[in-house]
Amino acid sequence: MSETPAESPANPDFDAMTRDIAEVPAVEVIVTVAVNLMSAAAVKLGLTEEGEDHKDLDEARKLVHALAGLLDATATEISSFHAAPLRDGLKSLQLAFREASLVPDEPGQGPGEKYTGAVYG
Repeated sequence: MSETPAESPANPDFDAMTRDIAEVPAVEVIVTVAVNLMSAAAVKLGLTEEGEDHKDLDEARKLVHALAGLLDATATEISSFHAAPLRDGLKSLQLAFREASLVPDEPGQGPGEKYTGAVYG
């Protein structure tokens, strides 16, 4: 069965994608984005099986900071049921960043600490 040009990978069906997104609650979109940021940060921190192959602390810093900003901005929009594990994951990433750094940031200066305050282990 061949795909029509409108549905090929090069030309996705944007109407169908729009309908699919329209059915997803905002909290689910926020949590999905947060989990994606967490996963990407873990990779860049070298916390995956490949470890050092993908470690890039500059990139990890950006991802952790973005995650902290997202969680700060949506704190009143998502329930504690969703927020609590995301905050715990963020703190774990912040601590992993501090541990991975050759010269750790001063307390309160690490990635995302602008939003969370200083993170201690």
